[in-house]
Amino acid sequence: MKVVLVGAGNLATNLAVALQKSGHTIIQVFSRTHQSAEQLAQRVGASAVTALDQLAQDADIYIISITDSALASLDYSAFPSHSLVVHTAGSIPMDVIPLKRRGVFYPMQTFSRQRIVDFQEIPIFVEATSEDDWQFLTDFALTINNKVYRLSSADRLYLHLAAVYCSNFVNHCYAMSAEILSQHGIPFSVMLPLVDEVAAKVHEVSPKEAQTGPAVRHDENVIRHHLALLDNNPQLQEIYAIMSKHIANDKL
Repeated sequence: MKVVLVGAGNLATNLAVALQKSGHTIIQVFSRTHQSAEQLAQRVGASAVTALDQLAQDADIYIISITDSALASLDYSAFPSHSLVVHTAGSIPMDVIPLKRRGVFYPMQTFSRQRIVDFQEIPIFVEATSEDDWQFLTDFALTINNKVYRLSSADRLYLHLAAVYCSNFVNHCYAMSAEILSQHGIPFSVMLPLVDEVAAKVHEVSPKEAQTGPAVRHDENVIRHHLALLDNNPQLQEIYAIMSKHIANDKL
């Protein structure tokens, strides 16, 4: 397929590399910042543009990978009516794109430019307005991954919500752990074997079954001691108390 990427950020960079490896041609990369557009375009042998009225009109699919807030204000008149236009946002409905041939191509993963991920391991969720475009997107996604799922905008909201808990909140817990450690001269690297084992364990048992620690054991002495250690940081103390109570009450 001939592909135009609108956006040159973390997801767009990873997707461009994966699509090129799978034999697709990235003919153009758009970004409002010339440096960003040029950097990704050079990486995948495409041309770089910084204005939507410069978009090529002969691509098979246009993939918009920009911030969620920018999707609503994008000038969609610049896209050809005969091609499929999709966005990659998890929490934004498909209908933000006011075109007849519109859809969603949502790879559920955390991305960064510095670390290119293996798309074979990433589930991709697709949505379209017609059966032909559903099939088009499914076939397109299958060229880079065999974990492709059809999902409506309404259900994708819950998927994205769950991903925030599973990724963003978990990573923030790492940051809180690193803060506590740094105050006592302990490197966060000592936590990495624990981080890896917790992640590996849920490949084999459910998260609920994998839960360990003082809260699930109802060890109130340890919990009170930990809370006392956090007297100088009320925010961390509150988070610790809420999470411990939630685990102990087994509300999940």
